Amino acid sequence: MTEALVVIDVQNDFCPGGALAVSGGDEIVDGINMLMADFGAVILTQDWHPAGHSSFASTHDAAPMTMTEMPYGPQVLWPDHCIQGSMGAKFHTNLAVDRADLIIRKGFNPAIDSYSAFFENDKTTPTGLEGYLRTRGIDRLTLVGLATDFCVAYSAVDAARLGFDVKVREDLCRAIDFDGSLEGAKDSMRGAGVTLA
Repeated sequence: MTEALVVIDVQNDFCPGGALAVSGGDEIVDGINMLMADFGAVILTQDWHPAGHSSFASTHDAAPMTMTEMPYGPQVLWPDHCIQGSMGAKFHTNLAVDRADLIIRKGFNPAIDSYSAFFENDKTTPTGLEGYLRTRGIDRLTLVGLATDFCVAYSAVDAARLGFDVKVREDLCRAIDFDGSLEGAKDSMRGAGVTLA
């Protein structure tokens, strides 16, 4: 077993009716559950923000989806979402959570956002996922989930840069597509050597 399925942020707040809903975010759940059976290892990631997180527009008294500059670089200011312990932070009800070997929570540091399953947005603070995969001898990853142009893409690019063989199943992802972000993310993934399938 050298291949893992990494399911990115299939949480209520990213599904229709959620605080940062991705169009069609719930449509991929059944397909992801079916795909889990094809993998010996399944990892889930979960956005897990404290209230008042620095990436929230409300923290800056700013409009959601505007940009600000953080010590680690540019940052989109999001609506409050995936707050620790909230209904919005829970996985989608129909997601086969019990199938997961590991759940990686990210974005819990109040000062740094974390899109990638591997690093916080400072691009240096690791989540621990790389070490977990290496110790299990896993070197091939298939990524699915939400959202294609942010957390999926950042995770895929980081994984490829770390030397993993990475595939993103576009049919089992959905995008925010904010200001051309989807095409930019696809270019970034292809440029890093990620296979878009």
